[in-house]
Amino acid sequence: MVRMRLRLSTLFAAFSFVLLTAQLALAATPEVGQAAPEFRLATPAGEALSLSQFTKTGPVVLVVLRGFPGYQCPFCTKQVHAFVAKAEAFAAAGAEVILVYPGPQADLGEHAKEFLAMQAPLPNNVHLVIDPDYKFTDQYGLRWDAPQETAYPSTFVLDRHGKVVYRKISKEHGDRTTPEDVLAQIPKRK
Repeated sequence: MVRMRLRLSTLFAAFSFVLLTAQLALAATPEVGQAAPEFRLATPAGEALSLSQFTKTGPVVLVVLRGFPGYQCPFCTKQVHAFVAKAEAFAAAGAEVILVYPGPQADLGEHAKEFLAMQAPLPNNVHLVIDPDYKFTDQYGLRWDAPQETAYPSTFVLDRHGKVVYRKISKEHGDRTTPEDVLAQIPKRK
């Protein structure tokens, strides 16, 4: 009986270790050279978009905003304005821009619509998706788990195979990438 308990507790410990390791692996922020994890998120209007639908046609710029930490972030607003103003340059490079707006599920779609109302209409190659309850944010290991915080403002450039060719994770509000920084990182068309 003692031997069986020992085996069961050894099996349980091994199983727990495997589960913990798997969870940590899922929450790892993709590094340059790694494939970006697939995701499927919806626009505030409810249209489902997936990462792979964009990478199959060309490079993708993935911008993770702070979303709604209880207010509309002025740094996010400024950054999105700058990316929208350079939409034609992104289109000329063959790139789609995906803006991820994270937050608690309650009213997130409405907050995202308010955020969009502060912008010029989004060009066809710029898309805002919402991340209710931080599923994407957690998957990419970008959760800024502090009072009044949501996600680390981050930017990734992915090639047409979904591999990360550039990344910047900001650990403060104002440390953001500019469209010019990102455009310089987009792989050239062949």
